[in-house]
Amino acid sequence: MTGLQIRPVHGIGDVTAGDDLVELIAAAAPWLADGDVLVVTSKIVSKAEGNLVEVPADGPERDAARAATLAAETARVVARRGPTTIVQTHHGFVMAAAGIDASNVDKTHLVLLPADPDASARSLRAGFRARGLDVAVIISDTMGRAWRNGLTDVALGAAGIPPFRDHRGETDPYGNELQITQMAVIDELSAAGELVKGKVDNVPVAVVRGYLKATATDGPGAAPLLRDAESDMFSLGTAEARAAGLRDAAQLPDTLQHDHPAPPVDPEAVQRALETVATHLSRTTTVTPAEPSATNAVALHLQTRDTTAAGLIRLGADAHRLRAALAAESVTSIPLPHDDGIRLELSGAAE
Repeated sequence: MTGLQIRPVHGIGDVTAGDDLVELIAAAAPWLADGDVLVVTSKIVSKAEGNLVEVPADGPERDAARAATLAAETARVVARRGPTTIVQTHHGFVMAAAGIDASNVDKTHLVLLPADPDASARSLRAGFRARGLDVAVIISDTMGRAWRNGLTDVALGAAGIPPFRDHRGETDPYGNELQITQMAVIDELSAAGELVKGKVDNVPVAVVRGYLKATATDGPGAAPLLRDAESDMFSLGTAEARAAGLRDAAQLPDTLQHDHPAPPVDPEAVQRALETVATHLSRTTTVTPAEPSATNAVALHLQTRDTTAAGLIRLGADAHRLRAALAAESVTSIPLPHDDGIRLELSGAAE
């Protein structure tokens, strides 16, 4: 046989706590063969393992119970917008509502993610091997994607199949050596399996045939797909990034390092910073370009028409407000005393 086949497994029926998934799948798909890849929806794994919570059927009590469940499943909140909360689960997955699901389950329960999806995949694979079948197992669930609309299935756990197809070190048809190409094949197979599964059709398992022969070992599972914090360029959530920015603004330096020439300043960046604070400065504060100095070619001059103690305090607050806006544009500013106000010496971001 050549090519790839994706087949749904019909007839599994409703799954309840304590059910033997291996028995249910094997009975519904007697045609399974060595080397098949089973893509199993995480929900039936959770239901068989009893990873559910009981909640009221409706009303505000149900909403409160769901919120408490979300809090218990959350390691950190990544972002909130309207009714949607994106969190990092205790597994390390970043997903909406911690993967908690209320579909295809009675109204008095919520389905959580499997406690250890890789362990669940290994257990299922061992069950099939005990029956004489050498298959790979992927535990999948539906996720959204940053910067893209729509949902797709991804792998939460796996056994008997490498998580990546690593092309690094290979040469493309033009003779270029590939440096970073690692294909997340268990995610791709999860998405392929979803094409023949679906919540409405009640088909929780798909079989992919023709991709590979199952490996002798269970392998590392899906855990290597999780990017560690050091290599994650987007590890901060919305609230965390804002808090980090405020902390940085509170720690702006007051001295300029003259070891190296000041990087050039982008005039458009300065203009954007000025526009940001324009409606927030005191009515008595003015900001004008300042004359160049021996050490710095670009500077701003802040003055106040109110020379009372309160007016001078407002001038200092306005200077820091402008410095924070400049920092957001990667423009460094150093405040220096001036006969009639505050001088801000500017430099661009260091390379």
